[in-house]
Amino acid sequence: MNSHDIVLLYGYNDWANDRLLRAIAGTPPDVFTRDLGGGSFRSIRDVVAHIASADRIWLERWNGGSPSSLPAWYGSDSRETLLAQLEAIAADRGAFLQRLTAADLDRELSFKYLSGKPARVRFEDVLVHVVNHSTYHRGSLRPCSVTWARHLPLQTSSSSGLNPRRKGPRGAV
Repeated sequence: MNSHDIVLLYGYNDWANDRLLRAIAGTPPDVFTRDLGGGSFRSIRDVVAHIASADRIWLERWNGGSPSSLPAWYGSDSRETLLAQLEAIAADRGAFLQRLTAADLDRELSFKYLSGKPARVRFEDVLVHVVNHSTYHRGSLRPCSVTWARHLPLQTSSSSGLNPRRKGPRGAV
């Protein structure tokens, strides 16, 4: 991959996150926090908080930071707070990706997990991992998810993104 490919990949990620945000924006608060009895996370809120916090933590690491805890807003039950965080992360990440070079992709990123355990990973690999992580967890919220479909009044179309550029994902592509 090259830096242009990474920018396109994150354009898709932002486009898919935007579709998710629009789908859950109108859900009543009790649906957003309802225990859905299955899956890796208890509620829609928990999935969105997990995606947003992982994205924020990785972005901080990419910028040389070493977060040692989840963001303060992670525990918020406010849909608006979490959705605003996803939007802010997309904007901050977009600015970061515009500065990305081919040399950056080949370098090793040294960081610490929240547990304090040190790690090193090739930067390109972690960039791809973060998108795959978001895709995996967004998929658990799809209305066709057998575990959650009976609980969610969401009306969304596929986020497979066969042509996300057609709708202009946040102007990134």
